[in-house]
Amino acid sequence: MHYGFVIVVCCCLMMGINIGLSFSCAGIFYRPVSTDLGVSVGAFGIYMSLMYVASTLMLPLAGKLMERGSARRLLAGNSALMGLTFLAMSASTQVWQFYAAGCVLGVTVAFLLYLSFPTLINRWFVSKVGLLMGVCSAASGIGGMVFNPIAASVITNYGWRWAYAGFGVLIIAVVTPLLALLLRDRPSDKGLLPYGADKIAQASDGGGGGAASGIPYERAMKMPVMWGLVVFAFLMMACSTLNLFIPNYVTDLGFTLEQASLAAAAVMAGVTVGKLALGHINDRSCLAGSLVTTVAGIGGLLMLIGGSAGIWMSVGGGFLFGWAYAGVTVQTAMLTRTVFGNLSYARIYAVISMALAAGGALASGGWGIIVDHTSYHFIFIVGVVMLALCAAIGLWAVGRKPSGDRV
Repeated sequence: MHYGFVIVVCCCLMMGINIGLSFSCAGIFYRPVSTDLGVSVGAFGIYMSLMYVASTLMLPLAGKLMERGSARRLLAGNSALMGLTFLAMSASTQVWQFYAAGCVLGVTVAFLLYLSFPTLINRWFVSKVGLLMGVCSAASGIGGMVFNPIAASVITNYGWRWAYAGFGVLIIAVVTPLLALLLRDRPSDKGLLPYGADKIAQASDGGGGGAASGIPYERAMKMPVMWGLVVFAFLMMACSTLNLFIPNYVTDLGFTLEQASLAAAAVMAGVTVGKLALGHINDRSCLAGSLVTTVAGIGGLLMLIGGSAGIWMSVGGGFLFGWAYAGVTVQTAMLTRTVFGNLSYARIYAVISMALAAGGALASGGWGIIVDHTSYHFIFIVGVVMLALCAAIGLWAVGRKPSGDRV
């Protein structure tokens, strides 16, 4: 077995546990913690916005460090820091302490979410890249499905402090040591070529199958297509945060809370299936992947707009919308790789990931303000327009892919 698949396991651990706990399980704590601290849910939830802001500010430096330093030390170190932060949250008694914790978590998320698996998979694989990115990205949703019920049980029986403490211990005692033990920066550390490079080398009479190729960072920053992908990332992330409002929208249509939970679960199912499918599609055509994720998302939002026809419309719409949600990580990463190659991938993707973090920070609260002054139908229509723009940008970016100036 190629050692690259051990790297995939490490990436799945980071996404399934570290990111699954910090993002997918965050909502389960909102009500009990805010009640205990005597603040509103909105005031407590500011720590998540601060996490996005801190990630945005950290990403340029994180990209440089990942490209020039040891990914093994950086990822294991940030995993340990995340675990310690969860332990600190378990002992926090003031809301400002959670704000500080959110800033620290944002620093770790810049490495563990935005740069970990895109950078490592691009280094270790030249075939099956899309599929494996989909697998790693899907692990965060699976982690949420596994740990949300566990966290709910611990909170109910022992309190939220024990749940945070358990998260911290799990990260420090399990994930961090495994990353430190198993991660390697590049295939050359194990005396290997990237997976699939030998076949490429044979097909080209033995020439340079394992060499990095692509657009240098300095040149990429001057190219219009670079900033087109920044807009793509921002719009995709902003649109994905509409997921936060689907349960309330379904209940406003007159359906029960249980039926609304079916729509929310359908979104998560669409995210998981979509990430795996988009990875497979992108291995064949990045253009097709861009169209599938955006067109499916548009169809899902249109079905949600017509959700009053029956709960099946909202459930089906949620599932299709999940495919657009899946495209945030999978399609953005694959477009970056397709257009710019893997020569300066970490630094280029770090810049594009800043748009992901900024989109999450602005839209997660911004949609709520817009809903208060308009309606759910209005923000879903805006989402349709945004996804249509993303489809156009994806078509343009793939068509503008440089070919003669790579190194």
